[in-house]
Amino acid sequence: MEKKVFELDFRGRKIVVEHGEMAKQAHGAVLVRYGDTVVLSTSVVSSNANILSDFFPLMVLYQEKLYSVGKIPGGFIKREGRPTENATLAARMIDRPMRPLFPEGFRNEVQIVNTVLSVEQDNSPEITALFGSSLATCISKIPFDGPIAGVKVGRVNGELVINPTPEELENSDIDLTVAGTKEAINMVESSAKEVSEDDMLEALMFGHEAIKELISFQEEIIKEIGEEKMEYETLEIEDSLKEEVAEMCKEKLDAAMRIEDKILKYETIDAIKEAVVESYEESNADLKDSELVELTTKVKLVLEELEYEIFRKIVVKEHTRADGRKMTEIRPLSTDIDILPRTHGSALFTRGQTQSLSITTLGALGESQVLDGLSLEDEKRFMLHYNFPQFSVGSTGKYGSPGRREIGHGALGEKALAQVIPSEDEFPYTIRVVSEILESNGSSSQASICAGCMSLMAAGVPIKAPVAGIAMGLITDGDDYTVLTDIQGMEDHLGDMDFKVAGTRNGICALQMDIKIKGITKQILTEALAQAKDARMEVLDVMEAQIPEPRKEVSKYAPKTMTFMIKPEKIKDVIGRGGEMITKIICEASGVEMVNDIRAVKVDLEDDGKVVIYHTDKEVIDRTAEMILNIVREVEEGKVYSAKVVSVEEFGCFVQVWPGCEGLVHISKLAKERVEKTEDVVKVGDEILVKAIGTDKKGRLNFSRKDAM
Repeated sequence: MEKKVFELDFRGRKIVVEHGEMAKQAHGAVLVRYGDTVVLSTSVVSSNANILSDFFPLMVLYQEKLYSVGKIPGGFIKREGRPTENATLAARMIDRPMRPLFPEGFRNEVQIVNTVLSVEQDNSPEITALFGSSLATCISKIPFDGPIAGVKVGRVNGELVINPTPEELENSDIDLTVAGTKEAINMVESSAKEVSEDDMLEALMFGHEAIKELISFQEEIIKEIGEEKMEYETLEIEDSLKEEVAEMCKEKLDAAMRIEDKILKYETIDAIKEAVVESYEESNADLKDSELVELTTKVKLVLEELEYEIFRKIVVKEHTRADGRKMTEIRPLSTDIDILPRTHGSALFTRGQTQSLSITTLGALGESQVLDGLSLEDEKRFMLHYNFPQFSVGSTGKYGSPGRREIGHGALGEKALAQVIPSEDEFPYTIRVVSEILESNGSSSQASICAGCMSLMAAGVPIKAPVAGIAMGLITDGDDYTVLTDIQGMEDHLGDMDFKVAGTRNGICALQMDIKIKGITKQILTEALAQAKDARMEVLDVMEAQIPEPRKEVSKYAPKTMTFMIKPEKIKDVIGRGGEMITKIICEASGVEMVNDIRAVKVDLEDDGKVVIYHTDKEVIDRTAEMILNIVREVEEGKVYSAKVVSVEEFGCFVQVWPGCEGLVHISKLAKERVEKTEDVVKVGDEILVKAIGTDKKGRLNFSRKDAM
């Protein structure tokens, strides 16, 4: 296969696509160079399909290789292990805009693998991988209604920037990732520093213009090297079967879908479906097993299509919702705080049948999360973790480590609340928020933001402003559409859009959009943002009625803190040889034998000389600070000090000015008159006044009682 190279000057940076040299056995493969960032993207499709399956088996991987940034993996194994949180989020970011563009009924397994080979921090490997995933799939035989592309958008000093560098992002009030086709946007992920809806919409449209350039480049490449698309098997359903099933249960399904209670609604719908399937199984018992399975699969698919059509008719044509709410109406809200007495902060937020219990924990700065990934960031002091147990939806299921959904929902909540978290100097703590979803019927990620915000305020974290989140939906029927406020589970499952907006009263802090159609227009985005703003204000009213502002003090069970500076060169004295001195300080101040004792004081020493001490008992903090300050305190020459005699020698006495600081008073400096014996003037334990007179050749401190008299 001949190697081909394609180049594009994209906004001042070069994108190079190479094809035909690497991974030639994959059905589609491209090596994409964006500056010095290099990603190999491959697409492979299985030859067989399970046409009786009810889902499309698409797997997207984003593989971070630490050699790409010149790192050796941490730990004992020294090879890449399970994906980092960033890798998981990057894979989701690629999957979300691509999945809706595969043909309906296509059931061949597709695997898209992105291997990050080299990273230049100024050129995003995630955006490069998204571009490569689309192109590798488009040039292959895999049916895909692309191409798509994505860009990052920042705003620095009021100017919108495409694919900002890390330095530019530090000064940007928008961090937006937007993806889509040439015609429309179909995926959004953003954090922002309380920007307005109009500004966010402008950034979205600005990003889409850049996406069009990348898609045009892909189209040129596809035209030259793209393969003919494969034929694939689908399950054909006869019109007569559709009519027959509809006649049996359409009216019953219509009535069931208008039931307000989630569990009763789903139980009724499931019972209707099961009765129809059982009817066909009984009346066709003479069929072969394989034929009967195919028939029942068709019946189930028809039932799903009926459910989909009825739902759309109710919302778009009748302008009513299954639970009786208006299109812009939020479900009943309730809040509570201080649910858990021993945690540092806790809050319960309930919206309809969605409920989050969020807990805030405060820890020392040294407890921040260490990141072993490709980014410049190596630690994180604010975390939000999201847990979704199966009992929250009244079902059984697997329990284990967090999946992509849990990681994604947690990251969205973290983005929203990170915008209002105080700086390390303002609040020297590591902060962890955990959202336990106790009930779920749509928009649990936004409930996590609301509950998480209240738990932070209850914990005494001085956040800049309360943050609330709301999820918007979209239901289309031909050219007609309806935007829904506060979507519940069925509206999410059967709808066309999940559009989550979180922010303060001043503006947007986080945004996430996923759609199941090919794209949405500027008009729909504008309408959804406006409705979300109104809803956000309503939710904030309820939250602020419960807790209007952060508490002035942290919980009595949370560690108190003291911060002060010492000279950086004194850090080694505080630590001591092999950590001997700091261990002694911690144990003596806390009254414990081991530094890892739960009662032990925590001390963070930073390279710039900052000392941060944590403990629940202020007296322990004060003792620790005094011991550290005694070690780093310096004697000033010419100054008079009160000192304690600690030993008596023929040539004079040694005195302790403070613990850890000792010096010599020579016999000639003990008194104005001549002294024959040291014992004639002082004895061990005496408190005397001494004047600092400098150091000897060995750097030892010298004092004079005579000069202090």
